[in-house]
Amino acid sequence: MEVKNVYRLLGIGIVSGGVLSIFFKWIEQATGHKVYTLLLNVDYIPVFRNYTYPEPVEVIFHLIVSIVLVFILQFIIEKKNIKQIMGFCALANLLIGVLIYPTTVLSTRTPPIDSMAAIVYWLIGHIVYGLLLGILLTRIRWKRTAVHREL
Repeated sequence: MEVKNVYRLLGIGIVSGGVLSIFFKWIEQATGHKVYTLLLNVDYIPVFRNYTYPEPVEVIFHLIVSIVLVFILQFIIEKKNIKQIMGFCALANLLIGVLIYPTTVLSTRTPPIDSMAAIVYWLIGHIVYGLLLGILLTRIRWKRTAVHREL
């Protein structure tokens, strides 16, 4: 992978992860449903649960996960030659949201497992995140194919 693409993927992970953070923080402040708290929660990870981290550190943890996810999705997209990148990313992140939401039972700070509003906000946020990733990863493909057409 070219260094330029590595930087692009890093940027996509930071931007999309930042947008998701801002979206969930806004939802939490507007509604009281602790979806932002859930996004940043690391209480269920054995090594991390022994410490309390300031919000900026928790955001950095989230951005690292976002960056790793972008690299994984880009690898799958290239390996499987996926054409519908936006749909693939939206569906993948919807599934991730579904799989991660149950971790809410492992913390007293996060929304109740049966909070339908929190679940809906959580899943909408992950779909939006996936669509944004899809748009940004599609732009990389367009730029790469445009370069190949020019050669």
